[in-house]
Amino acid sequence: MVQFTLPVNSKVKKGITHNTATVGRNIRTFEIYRWNPDDGDNPRLDSYLVDLDQCGPMVLDALLKIKNEIDSTLTFRRSCREGICGSCAMNINGVNDLACTQNISDLPSRVRIYPLPHMLVVKDLVPDMSHFFEQHAKVEPWLKAATAPVEGERTQSEEQRARLDGLYECILCACCSTSCPSYWWNTERYLGPASLLQAYRWIADSRDQATGERLDQLDDAFKLYRCHTIMNCTNACPKGLNPGRAIGEIKKRLARRSRK
Repeated sequence: MVQFTLPVNSKVKKGITHNTATVGRNIRTFEIYRWNPDDGDNPRLDSYLVDLDQCGPMVLDALLKIKNEIDSTLTFRRSCREGICGSCAMNINGVNDLACTQNISDLPSRVRIYPLPHMLVVKDLVPDMSHFFEQHAKVEPWLKAATAPVEGERTQSEEQRARLDGLYECILCACCSTSCPSYWWNTERYLGPASLLQAYRWIADSRDQATGERLDQLDDAFKLYRCHTIMNCTNACPKGLNPGRAIGEIKKRLARRSRK
């Protein structure tokens, strides 16, 4: 039987338990992935005790309390606190989610937090998003039109505009792509759910005049067809979007085109 093992320097070891003297009636333990590329040590899982009676309701509130009051070396991204920017995407108790919209009361007494899976880590909970955004750029996510509008703006009917619902709301948090096994194993060639959702957003836009060109770019065994409709992406999306459906719509358009 084939056995796979992690490299020695990537195995997560038990870390430090901080602020053990914390007292209160509503104490919650947060186990957080820690890794500093500058110290040469293995990643570790540090534990922090947080009194929720002195903390906001969301996971991001707990992280901010830990950073501000317990351990200032903890590193993570955050910005809007409203589920709009996607900066605080991380893996919380095995599920990719936004720390700012995940309520602590919906989680068990011990909360385990890791960076988004299958991405290079910059430090602690900060993943390297460079490759993810490079893939997003490959779908050319902007309006492409060879002709100018007859007058004024490029207008749409209400029906045409409605076709973009469930597509334009993507915040590029990468929760969907990093939950997809096909993306894990084919990151260099498979564009992933987030980029393909954005690709379909422009294919479905009645104002765009490059549908054929966009479909040509996606008609590839790896860019598009590595999707096997597992639907992890749809389950993981914190905005309730359906990347799996968008990918299916692209495949349907390519199939119809091939029959002509």
